[in-house]
Amino acid sequence: MPISTYSDAAGDALRSLGDFASGLVTPSVKLGVTGLARSGKTVFITALVHNLIAGARLPFFDAAAQGRVLRVYLEPQPDDAVPRFQYEKHLADLRGDPPRWPESTRRISQLRLTIEYASTKFWKRQLGRERLHIDIVDYPGEWLLDLPLLGIDYREWSRTALEQSRMSARKKIARPWHASLSLVDPTDPADEALAGTLSELFKAYLREMRADPHALSTLPPGRFLMPGDLAGSPALTFAPLDPRGHDNFARGSLWAMMERRYEAYKSHVVRPFFRDHFARLDRQIVLIDVLAALNGGQAAVADLERAITEILECFRTGANSLWSSLFLPRIDRIVLAATKADHLHQQSHDRLEAILARLAGRAMARAEFSGAAVNVLAMAAIRATREGEARRNGETLPCIIGYPLAGETIGRRTFDGNEEFAIFPGDLPADPGAALEGWQTEHGEMRFVRFRPPNPRRRPSGDFAPFPNIRLDRAIETLIGDYLA
Repeated sequence: MPISTYSDAAGDALRSLGDFASGLVTPSVKLGVTGLARSGKTVFITALVHNLIAGARLPFFDAAAQGRVLRVYLEPQPDDAVPRFQYEKHLADLRGDPPRWPESTRRISQLRLTIEYASTKFWKRQLGRERLHIDIVDYPGEWLLDLPLLGIDYREWSRTALEQSRMSARKKIARPWHASLSLVDPTDPADEALAGTLSELFKAYLREMRADPHALSTLPPGRFLMPGDLAGSPALTFAPLDPRGHDNFARGSLWAMMERRYEAYKSHVVRPFFRDHFARLDRQIVLIDVLAALNGGQAAVADLERAITEILECFRTGANSLWSSLFLPRIDRIVLAATKADHLHQQSHDRLEAILARLAGRAMARAEFSGAAVNVLAMAAIRATREGEARRNGETLPCIIGYPLAGETIGRRTFDGNEEFAIFPGDLPADPGAALEGWQTEHGEMRFVRFRPPNPRRRPSGDFAPFPNIRLDRAIETLIGDYLA
């Protein structure tokens, strides 16, 4: 269900009028960056900003390729109540010795990037250089998983959570929680201690599921995994219950307590976030680690498909008019990016895009019907590997070469993070349906390992050169290219 259903329309209109008035001086675009677990949000923002500021070669970003980008720089962000994205710290991590990936997103943050450019329009060029503010809003994937909660009640959420926890891949992890739940009668009087126990067992189950490197499951509530200053509050102290065939529950029952807290979570945690930040976005990129799902098997792939569908259905999408820009702004362009394309040889990049397009097909059709443009890309904001060849049994195989992260394994080999290695990852099948159903190549099952960042390079001038990337310029062009015409 669209988030706008739950927004305060008057408040949205006042904020939009304020944004519109400020945009008359310098236009701005609010770019949302989010994604599922370990999808590379922090790396994407850092790479995007560094490439633009450093004047990197971006052949498919038209304004840069045409020499019309004159200057790019950071400015203080407009919202003093939102933490600043720590661009400098994340860039320092990537430039370290050895380089390391920045820490994952754990809260909402924001960064304002300003581009000075020459317009393609003659009359604008006579007025001098143009400026565009890009307000980048970064929010955790765990919060993204809360989107579907706005459209379902406590009974439906409980039913779905219990069904998912009984799947074969999760049943063992959920056993301690299930054991306590089996002893609970939801019609019993509300018990604070029991509610706390059930909530902690449910949270332990969520944490263990999310610790799985191949887990991409839709397991809200997201704030259960990163509560911040809400830790211990009643709004975060609830868990699913089995209604056991009951349709109605007394006001003072355990069920009624859990239901009330579930609704409080939506009212005091989820809706304010989307009202104050999410509902004001103009453009959105969703980063998705499709390869991790393929690694996890058919259950993980099905989980990912469900997550993408639920997420896209919650965006307020459509073409913007002057009226909608003032009173009900919509996201009119969405990029779905299959990240870590550098874990595959280039001949599989288009196939990776086809797999993601297949996973997101239904949701994409709905967004496009509303008037929004949806683009699918296979991308690596920072390319951690390079391509090469290796010979096996007299056959030449296309490989990727990089430094596998410490602890990554292939067969019986475990890497220590300090050794460069050539890996044949296999080829994705030309038919995306085959990839989603599970398959093996002629050389065995595909297995994707994670790599550490590449060693940083310095330019002759002494400053650090932007890291290599795959299709980052295409993502930038799709998201903001039309603003720089």
